[in-house]
Amino acid sequence: MRRNADELAKMRRAGRVVAEMHEETRRVIRPGVTTAAIDRVAREVLERRGARSNFLNYHGFPAVICTSPNSMIVHGIPSESVVLVEGDIVSIDCGAIIEGYHGDAAYTTGVGEVSPEARRLMEVTEASLGAGIEQLRPGNRLHEVGRAVQQVAEAAGFSVVREYVGHAIGTAMHEEPQVPNYWPGVAGPLLKPGMVFAVEPMVNAGGPETILLDDGWGVVTADGELSAHFEHTIAVTEEGPEVFTVP
Repeated sequence: MRRNADELAKMRRAGRVVAEMHEETRRVIRPGVTTAAIDRVAREVLERRGARSNFLNYHGFPAVICTSPNSMIVHGIPSESVVLVEGDIVSIDCGAIIEGYHGDAAYTTGVGEVSPEARRLMEVTEASLGAGIEQLRPGNRLHEVGRAVQQVAEAAGFSVVREYVGHAIGTAMHEEPQVPNYWPGVAGPLLKPGMVFAVEPMVNAGGPETILLDDGWGVVTADGELSAHFEHTIAVTEEGPEVFTVP
């Protein structure tokens, strides 16, 4: 669906709230912090900006962000019992609604000093997101995004998760079409100005296989290796991709 100027303005505002959630949660991530404490910081941003959470109560999800440490790929539930320690990495996925329009973005960061391999995984995953974003131009095909993501990740010796993908976004957080983080074998829809997508590569240090935890939310790597997750909400414009979820 193509969004008009008024809709895009609301989505920019939602994106700025998500960007602020990223900034404020990053500030508190250090050894000894619980993932529940990070969630409380994100809630404060939503309240301060008069925004609603698109994560809270989504199919019963109990928090306003997802916190996914180490081998957890996505959808980790914040908890007082999950305490971050030196050397961990943790993925933080945030969302916000302004006047009915959604923003959605994620980042992965280290807790204190991390291993060179963990650092490289995060850098490559973020670079794969950048490569995907560059494909969001009028006249391109949507699945060129996934081709670009996959090329960057696999060139570094990492793997791309298949079961969880990006998506169009607007008056709902998850809209069609989906945005695979790999080349699915077909070119996909033609990109036009006003389309908005959440692109979110999930890249594993080991294999791409995943396991859903018993809580029905958290997804971990099947081999126990690290995973990283980066995401932005981006509009297709005549001038090129416009990222809404940056400060």
